[in-house]
Amino acid sequence: MKGFRQRVLSRSRDKDREGNKLAKKKDAGSSGTASPLTGTQSPAGSTNATPTSSTSNLVDARGKPQTGTEGPTQSHAGAPAPGPPGMGANAPAGQSFAQQHHSFGAGAPTAQAPTHTPGRLGPLPPSVVISPSAPHVPSPGATETMPQDLAPPKAGTKSHLFAGLQATPKDVVPEGVRTPKRQHSSRFDVSNQRERDIDKLPGFHEVPPNRRQELFMQKLDQCNIIFDFNDASGDMKSKEIKRLALHELLDYVAQNRQVISEAMYPRVVEMFSKNLFRPIPPPMNPQGEAFDPEEDEPVLEVAWPHIQVVYEFFLRFIESQDFNTNYAKQYIDHGFVLQLLELFDSEDPRERDFLKTTLHRIYGKFLNLRSFIRRSINNVFFQFIYETERFNGIAELLEILGSIINGFALPLKEEHKLFLTRVLIPMHKVKSLSMYHPQLAYCIVQFLEKDAALTEEVVLGLLRYWPKTNSTKEVMFLNEVEDIFEVMDPSEFAKVQEALFGQLAKSVSSPHFQVAERALYFWNNEYFCNLVGDNVEVILPIMFAPLYENSKGHWNRTIHGMVYNAMKLFMEVNPQLFDDCSHEYTEQQNNAENVKQQRQAKWDRLTALAESMKNSSAATQQPALTNGVAAQPRSLAQGRSPGLRLDDVEGRERLERLRLDDERRAVR
Repeated sequence: MKGFRQRVLSRSRDKDREGNKLAKKKDAGSSGTASPLTGTQSPAGSTNATPTSSTSNLVDARGKPQTGTEGPTQSHAGAPAPGPPGMGANAPAGQSFAQQHHSFGAGAPTAQAPTHTPGRLGPLPPSVVISPSAPHVPSPGATETMPQDLAPPKAGTKSHLFAGLQATPKDVVPEGVRTPKRQHSSRFDVSNQRERDIDKLPGFHEVPPNRRQELFMQKLDQCNIIFDFNDASGDMKSKEIKRLALHELLDYVAQNRQVISEAMYPRVVEMFSKNLFRPIPPPMNPQGEAFDPEEDEPVLEVAWPHIQVVYEFFLRFIESQDFNTNYAKQYIDHGFVLQLLELFDSEDPRERDFLKTTLHRIYGKFLNLRSFIRRSINNVFFQFIYETERFNGIAELLEILGSIINGFALPLKEEHKLFLTRVLIPMHKVKSLSMYHPQLAYCIVQFLEKDAALTEEVVLGLLRYWPKTNSTKEVMFLNEVEDIFEVMDPSEFAKVQEALFGQLAKSVSSPHFQVAERALYFWNNEYFCNLVGDNVEVILPIMFAPLYENSKGHWNRTIHGMVYNAMKLFMEVNPQLFDDCSHEYTEQQNNAENVKQQRQAKWDRLTALAESMKNSSAATQQPALTNGVAAQPRSLAQGRSPGLRLDDVEGRERLERLRLDDERRAVR
């Protein structure tokens, strides 16, 4: 072991010299190794603001993103920026998921970037038109384009790959509407043909103030008309009139005060229900582990140009300073909340973002619905965990709960503790954990920050659902454990250290290098190293064997260097204990063959004993058969084999147990 110790020390000195040389060569930089996967987020946890009616993403025809000269466009002044706490457009790109959960972001008004006509031989910068808001509105009857649509190519336009070739004249092809690849439409209750023929009403600025409330109701009636978006060429004029009416309602509520009357509440809730509450179509993308966010495109709702503005208008309505919950609670009730939760199963991520913000606003405004909303979300989770394992909006619901848990009062109610143990911890066993794990880990950490006494229950629950063969899932568990370490009290750490480091020892010795690497990254955490140093007498005997074996036998060279760093830490904290563990490990390896032989001898004796008992039982049954059949029912009624005395069998078994106990003590 002296040679091994010298290798550890020499390896660390070599690494220090190499680090000094690299530091001299670099002009600026930062040292340290960051934990992997800590910056990953699910699509629902993105730092981008929720798209509004004026948000546009420029995507090149060759799949390369384009950036406008005036910076990223944001929502206009009349459009909300829904999202989870801290998920607004002003959040920094590098901000962690946990840091983004304390306040809702808001968009800033910006001017719309001008569009340019692409040249004949130059690259193609496409433009996107997504339900433009006032004052830039197309005339009624103009051709609609869907969100994220690219402008159709001009006649004769070539790609950049063939820009150097000679241009040849092409036939003029009429421009059409290019729709996204993955679209479907929900099953709406389409209005009849007579109702779908609507005329444009005057704007609010064109009528006197005393007629504006009446005009508001008339525009709401126009917005109650439902169109069939599967037929892109049908009712184009009426669809555009409805879209303009929705934008006018949105701007009227957002830019004016004292305009919401009591009569508006039932009509607004009715319009919201008619446009949005509908059966969700069957999923088109695979579920669970088969879903790949990079390969499987999200399925977009064809009716989104109208649905989006309905969400924006309703959000502005309930966020208005004139909004009165006493009037609204008659119409926004339990049934409304349940139908809203059903929409979270939509495959369109844009709709789930708006639903997330809408439900959070309702939870904040309506105190009488808070308990019901939490119970309803719990029921969705129970069905997801134990029945279907399929629901698209789990990540968004967990984001809502993350901000709710952050506001829990202390001490925690028993209801909240049961939610942690019966809902959040069992959610780790679902196959599609990767779709919502960052949000789930955030909720777990929020509970531990509220009540440190829950640490033991949480850690043991994670160990109960620890994956055995799924390396990707195991890396996610290790990420969550490191987050838990950050908020763990030293007194709580002492309760779980043996069970937790028993699992970490298995992860360190894993042949999958990502699992071993992620477990060894713990030793780069300063607080973790302090906890280990305070409890090294318990932890080092558990971790010494896997660390030593990996230092010699792991196939990945990166793991070797990380193992040497961990061994160096233990050696510096308690050199005497390190030497004792080294000697104990050496003795175990030397006696391994003897222990194996003794174990095999025990099994051989047990096999021989079983054979002798079987033979003796067969021999004692022969006299009983000669005495006649009448002796058998009596012996069977006494609960033993025919012809075998009960006291003899029990005596032999007792003697054998005593003999085995004596041999076991002798071996020890």
